[in-house]
Amino acid sequence: MDQTGRRQADLKDPRRRDDLAAARATLKKNSMMLLTTSKAFVRHPELAAAKSNRDFVYKEVCDAVTTISGIAQATGPSDAHPFEGAGELAAALDEFDQKVIMDPLQYDERRTRPSLEERLESIISGAALMADSSCTREERQEKIVRECNAVRQALQDLLSEYMNNAGRKEPSESLDQAIEHMCKKTRDLRRQLRKAVVDHVSDSFLETNVPLLVLIEAAKAGNQAEVEEYAQVFTEHANKLVEVANLACSMSNNEEGVKFVRMAASQIENLCPQVINAARILAARPRSKVAQENMDVFKEAWERQVRILTEAVDDITTIDDFLAVSESHILEDVNKCVMALQEGDADTLDRTAGAIRGRSARVCNVVISEMDNYEPGDYTERVMDAVNVLKDQVMPYFAEKVEMAVDALSQNPQLEVDENEFIEASRLVYDGVRDIRRAVLMIRDPQDLDIDSEYDEEETISQSETQTKSIASLAGSSYNNSTAYEEDFIQGKTTRQWMQELPEEEKMKIQEQIDVFKVEKEKLEQEIAKWDDSSNDIITLAKQMCMIMMEMTDFTRGRGPLKTTMHVINAAKKISEAGTQLDSVASQIADQCPDSVANEDLKAYLQRIKLYCHQLNITSKVKADVQNIGGELIVSGLDSATSLIMAAKNLMNAVVLAVKASYVASTKFKRHGLKSPLVTWRMKAPEKKPLVRLENPNEVRAKVRKGARNKDIEPVKALSEFDSF
Repeated sequence: MDQTGRRQADLKDPRRRDDLAAARATLKKNSMMLLTTSKAFVRHPELAAAKSNRDFVYKEVCDAVTTISGIAQATGPSDAHPFEGAGELAAALDEFDQKVIMDPLQYDERRTRPSLEERLESIISGAALMADSSCTREERQEKIVRECNAVRQALQDLLSEYMNNAGRKEPSESLDQAIEHMCKKTRDLRRQLRKAVVDHVSDSFLETNVPLLVLIEAAKAGNQAEVEEYAQVFTEHANKLVEVANLACSMSNNEEGVKFVRMAASQIENLCPQVINAARILAARPRSKVAQENMDVFKEAWERQVRILTEAVDDITTIDDFLAVSESHILEDVNKCVMALQEGDADTLDRTAGAIRGRSARVCNVVISEMDNYEPGDYTERVMDAVNVLKDQVMPYFAEKVEMAVDALSQNPQLEVDENEFIEASRLVYDGVRDIRRAVLMIRDPQDLDIDSEYDEEETISQSETQTKSIASLAGSSYNNSTAYEEDFIQGKTTRQWMQELPEEEKMKIQEQIDVFKVEKEKLEQEIAKWDDSSNDIITLAKQMCMIMMEMTDFTRGRGPLKTTMHVINAAKKISEAGTQLDSVASQIADQCPDSVANEDLKAYLQRIKLYCHQLNITSKVKADVQNIGGELIVSGLDSATSLIMAAKNLMNAVVLAVKASYVASTKFKRHGLKSPLVTWRMKAPEKKPLVRLENPNEVRAKVRKGARNKDIEPVKALSEFDSF
């Protein structure tokens, strides 16, 4: 193994290097399995399953040795691996997007139209197969069908525009619009297909060890009939994992990731019947120690391979899609839980609550793995805080309420359950998952997000109100906080949504105020970015206030996580609390400062912070004024929005000055009789930068820009230029 490892490091061909690594992993993985299967076959030669186990492992080892030998002696270029290449459906969509953009002079009605229509129908056939899959939800099927029809219509409109522009040197504006519309519709279809894939992943890669554990328990009991019955369930489970993995591959452009998923799925496919054979051996000889050891080895191998497949599938699906779909699925399960509670169905309640716990654990694991790709900082800390709240606080509380409810419903007669407490625990789970998703999306550029998606920021916000109210309505509108949402609805929309419908003139004026606010925000960011906040409460509180103020100003533009006036008011309260803490720490710094001028300056800035925090509390009651004039809804909200922004800007400026004054008061004057300062002002270490810029997978198909045209220079003319010298 050491020699093959050194040989692997020396190989220049990436295919052979990967094949050698896979062969080495196979040898390492099957070494223990070869021992246990051989012992089981020697001890129980009369069992066909024992021979099948031994033969499978022996063949795996022989194939791995043959592969290593072949690679060691190979010369010349390597052959393409059968698992190489991007997903078929993703590649077809990419190629279609390229083909629909052409020079109008090159358009040929008899040749181009049939070619593009044939390509599109091939894509739609693949989309139909995904829509017809068993795990695809009915709502998702309808959306896929709708997008397929929209793409068809967009193509026909585009081809008509190409016909109208035939013979023109410059394309018309309507043609450019048709091309843009065509690309938008293919993006929408691609998005729905991705979400369909994530639907499958979210449902199938959940409690993946349950079919295996049930099979092993039946084998330990020596019940061969049950083993055969559960073997069928286990086989269907394995086939489903492989099917979903292949679906994920079909919609991914990550060629390396797709290859890895296909290889892992192939291993699952090969290992499944041998796990069943190991269970059959144990069922036939339940008291055999050798059979038990063999079963344990195959159980460990299966769990390891499923874990590898799960991680590989997670790598080729975006975390944004996964979190959006998981949030929706958890909401469905929460509503099912509440319905089961009201109907007194303990089994459904227990089973659905188990699915919620499994989905929540998956969300936490996926997000934790994603954060490993980032340098530690404010972003990762905020995300991990949201994960820890869900994992360590919300889920134990939810599990406790579920256990109490199941126990009460299992009694005869059934005991009474406090529905309000159960609904509150369920709501906290949903809110916890939503908070994680928002924290993950915090650093995303809005232009990089799928804003047309049903899970986009706008629709998620509107869904969250209706979803929270739907959970409450299941308990007879007994949910206490539902009134907070009802009060903020105008004509069925939240204040945040009405802020998006402000007249353009008011939007421009608000944007002007936002631009002024951003100047102050940049000043604060520059000031606090210099300092390490690990032992400096001043910097920590300033960052917290800056982040909340950004969310409040985003609200005035109809963006960000805050969606109702109540949320803005609560955010203002948080700023006031942070301002009070900042005042407490900074006041102690001022009291310890021996210089009277610095002392007075710092206290003056703290008085400003108190004033502007109070002002922010007043202006946080942002309301969109909606009037019905002549049958039309006229929206206005300029005064309240600009007042909020101005208050936030003034507070931001006061915080900047307070941070600078705190630094001066802490470090620039000698203090006698004090052991250590209240806060430590330590410069922040620069962030680590990669030595080599990693290639962005989204830039693989970069835009091709028109290069400078090469000039044809005649040799005689070029030589004649030298005559003047």
